[in-house]
Amino acid sequence: MKNQMTNIILCGGSGTRLWPISRTLMPKQFVKLFNERSLFQLTLERNSHFCNRTLIVSNTEQYFLALDQFQEESVKLGTDGFSLALLGAEASDSDSSKFLLEPIGRNTAPAIALACMALDENEIVLVTPSDHLIKDEKAYAEALKKAQLLAEQNSLVTFGITPLSPEIGFGYIEADGLDVKAFHEKPNLQKAKEYLDAGNYYWNSGMFCFKAGVFLEELKTHAPNIYEASLVAYNNAHHETPIRIKEQEMANIPEDSIDYAVMERSTKVKVIPSDIDWSDLGSFDALHEELPKDKNGNTLNSKHISIDSRNNFIYGKDRYIATVDVEDLIVVDTGDALLVSKKGSSQKVKSVVNEIKKTTQLHNVHLTAHRPWGTYTVLEDRERYKIKTIVVKPNHRLSLQKHFHRNEHWIVVSGTATVTVGENKYLVRPNESTYIKMGEVHRLENEGKIPVVLIEAQVGEYTGEDDIIRIEDDFQR
Repeated sequence: MKNQMTNIILCGGSGTRLWPISRTLMPKQFVKLFNERSLFQLTLERNSHFCNRTLIVSNTEQYFLALDQFQEESVKLGTDGFSLALLGAEASDSDSSKFLLEPIGRNTAPAIALACMALDENEIVLVTPSDHLIKDEKAYAEALKKAQLLAEQNSLVTFGITPLSPEIGFGYIEADGLDVKAFHEKPNLQKAKEYLDAGNYYWNSGMFCFKAGVFLEELKTHAPNIYEASLVAYNNAHHETPIRIKEQEMANIPEDSIDYAVMERSTKVKVIPSDIDWSDLGSFDALHEELPKDKNGNTLNSKHISIDSRNNFIYGKDRYIATVDVEDLIVVDTGDALLVSKKGSSQKVKSVVNEIKKTTQLHNVHLTAHRPWGTYTVLEDRERYKIKTIVVKPNHRLSLQKHFHRNEHWIVVSGTATVTVGENKYLVRPNESTYIKMGEVHRLENEGKIPVVLIEAQVGEYTGEDDIIRIEDDFQR
């Protein structure tokens, strides 16, 4: 039976810890790692059993990716799951489901504040990240029941994960029963061992439960600058579907986490010790623990040829990966990037991303990029030309646009494309092509019932994705 709660799902994140699988425009919560389902989808399903409403806080760039996966999950769950009335690119929210879009991230305190401002002050909310894995759902249900009872008594409830090892990658909560004595930063190994031996320290899960109004009052008390700026941003937002916060208003909100802004300062904080088989999947080492393995402890992968190799994390979907006499390695191949690391050192991937940012966009986007109208895949990218596969979803269209530095050739592979060039509008069928001159206003559209697939060849002095002037756009970009 569902509780009268709203699940606020936080979909932020820059995708650095699991690079190159995870990127800024495809962070780990949307990567389908578990039987062709993402952590975001697993979060939706898990909490649909306990919450009768869902409010998803997403970055504007990731909205349509989240919406697509949201709709996929609604089809799987049907009316026995959560009720969804999200149809089409600019779907209309139902009473049970909403999106709130942030143009830029300002950390968790503003994100949660904006979400709570969209709800009744007495609404109990369950705040969860979108990228965590919880496998003991029976214990999870018990923890939620306890949290809801405390939230009804106006407490701010956090969930402390019972530690299994002296983990240095998490913050810790020091508890006295259900009372929180202190929050502690990520410790060194010696301090983590002391926490584990003490028995009253818990991993900070980043999950919370409270009344929307109680949280906002505590935020107003302890971080009034965040509260006031968030209130201005919410009141000035576009309140059509979805709720869109304006960029300048968002930028005016001070950046801070809910822990620093409220939880460490409030006297209303309680903790629910939770042994729920939880993982934040914050490293490849953690991910390796959760994926199926062969008899030698290697990640199951149909493209992996293993000769006397053991306990390796192997990820790749396109090219074959062969290993010979190696152990305890992390090998990740995504087509445009290859990561090789010792197990136990994958926390250093963030440093790799910092280096990548200096010279490339590999931290930002995959070879296949998701857009509100469909996807494109870069097949080849060389000086003065780029070749892509473009897939346009039925009843979707790209923006009316033009480019200053390139010409484009389109060859339709399947479906029928509707093409606008200047004042002309015409159909391009399979095995037919068209040519877009540099500077011409044009649009690609799919008015049919099956995806349009075409090959695009760009030729010019510059073929970067930022060489685009949008004149008209269905997706308000």
